[in-house]
Amino acid sequence: DICWTGFRQTPGLLYKNEYEFVAQKIGGSVAKPVQAVHFSVLDEQSILALTKLTEPLTFEIEMLEDNYHVAEQIGFFIGTKEETYVSTDVTLLTLPAVKRWLEDAKRDLTVFDGKRNIVAANRLGVKLPDIAFDVLLASYLINPDENSNDLGKIAEDHDYHDMPRDEDIYGKGAKRQVPEDDKLFGQFARKSNALFALRPDLTGDLEKQAQTDLFTDMEMPLSRVLAEMEIQGITLNAKTLKAMGTEFSQSIKILEEKIYAEAGVKFNLNSPKQLGEILFEKLNLPVIKKTKTGYSTSVDVLNELKSASPIVQDILDYRGWAKLNSTYVVGLLKAQLPDHKIHTRYLQTLTQTGRLSSVDPNMQNIPARDEGKIIRKAFVPSHEGWQIFSSDYSQIELRVLSHISGDENMQEAFKHGVDIHANTAMKIFGLSSPDQVTPDMRRQAKATNFGIVYGISDYGLSQNIGISRKQAKAFIDGYFDQYPKVHDYMDAMVKKAREDGYVETLFHRRRYLPQIHSRNFNLRKFAERTAMNTPIQGSAADIIKVAMIRMQKALDEAGLQAKMLLQVHDELIFEAPEEEIVQLSELVPKVMDSAVHLDVPLKVESHYGPTWFDAK
Repeated sequence: DICWTGFRQTPGLLYKNEYEFVAQKIGGSVAKPVQAVHFSVLDEQSILALTKLTEPLTFEIEMLEDNYHVAEQIGFFIGTKEETYVSTDVTLLTLPAVKRWLEDAKRDLTVFDGKRNIVAANRLGVKLPDIAFDVLLASYLINPDENSNDLGKIAEDHDYHDMPRDEDIYGKGAKRQVPEDDKLFGQFARKSNALFALRPDLTGDLEKQAQTDLFTDMEMPLSRVLAEMEIQGITLNAKTLKAMGTEFSQSIKILEEKIYAEAGVKFNLNSPKQLGEILFEKLNLPVIKKTKTGYSTSVDVLNELKSASPIVQDILDYRGWAKLNSTYVVGLLKAQLPDHKIHTRYLQTLTQTGRLSSVDPNMQNIPARDEGKIIRKAFVPSHEGWQIFSSDYSQIELRVLSHISGDENMQEAFKHGVDIHANTAMKIFGLSSPDQVTPDMRRQAKATNFGIVYGISDYGLSQNIGISRKQAKAFIDGYFDQYPKVHDYMDAMVKKAREDGYVETLFHRRRYLPQIHSRNFNLRKFAERTAMNTPIQGSAADIIKVAMIRMQKALDEAGLQAKMLLQVHDELIFEAPEEEIVQLSELVPKVMDSAVHLDVPLKVESHYGPTWFDAK
């Protein structure tokens, strides 16, 4: 008989490649090997001896919760290549000699999530120096698809297997808890060892992908800038917000009564099932779409039904006011900390395009239009006599597109300050003068301009702006007649993605697109649209990151009291004393305009006022 003895190793191989369910079926459970580690527990005396160390170190303040602005700090470690020093008493870091030693600008620290550690240390009154190497940021740049926040997972992905995941030590979700000291300290030691082991490998990978500059000059310094912005926070006027909540509640109540009168019966407005029965059975409105549980009452469905009955618009209005009240009034008041500020967290390693995300709360989601914009009135400066100052890149993605594609027609429009949307409208509507462009034509041209950036189809455009598919195709064809090199660029990006498996931004940020070869039509088309869009959206994101880094440096060098508070998509929000506004009005656009040199000028629009609402 022929016998393959390697079969016994198969479960281990499957575990390594995360096919755990198969491993369990064919070979039972296979324990992942974890070697014994050594650590030294610190006290007030022994930690002082560490202050003589000058070698590269690992460092982490451990917290089980995601929101490091408020999470309990359960311990810390400081590691050398030979030993890991651990403690559950984070106040040891505040001892004067230890604090001075940690704050030394010459300190070479390797960490996992530098921003998290900078903020955590700041809560203790310790100002960490610039981080030398952040394993989280490096691994994210190398492969943005693997955006795990767990060192154990990242270690596995780089063939380092002596690093359990946090969930294996602390548990998951609500069951997370601090283990006994030996288990906790063992995890600390393994983290330190993993950080030392991964740094040279990740450094090499960054070099191979020509991403060393992206890491060193953009993502690493940005981490510090974001940490300082998060620590600063933005002041929330709770009194103003509560007053809005009272008004919103009154509007909600009035709409409720009106809807009940129109329906002829009281029901639970927040129950899609009951609402569906009222609309489609009692009132006999035409059924647009059904789900597994009944009638669909989604926004899209209700928008289609608006002309069928006045109750539909009232329901849409009710939902709008209810969302404003629950998400923004109640949500923001809950997120406000004792210093009367909102301290959001920026996720630097979440999106595949490089754009920042904001959570706890999401400040990038604060309404900018319609009735919801009033929420911005609750965001105010932290000092009397100060102003909120806002600067926003104008049409940055279209400017990036004109640069990357090299389309002369689009570049000429930007160089001469022509209204790009009116310019596009003239072509797709066959007009001879900008004066002939109506506001509705401009709106449709704007949707076409931005739709093209996202690789929109004729069907998608027709749905967006309420025209026929045939007309939408004519718009897109007219667009490419006007800007032929944009079409060439789109084709080139799809070709590159097919050949190389990825596309890049101007700064060599990569996005891998394995689905570009998928047999599934929808997956393949999505990958093609992503190939077209990522270099544009990602480069725009990179440009504002460069602007933020240079802006912080410019504020420091100018000795201004002004503080950068928020980044919201293409907009930077500051607070400043009244007397600095004139200087800021010159400095901010100058820095943002010159963040990167493109073939077309960048344009920045700035406004200021006593609230964020007024700074527009």
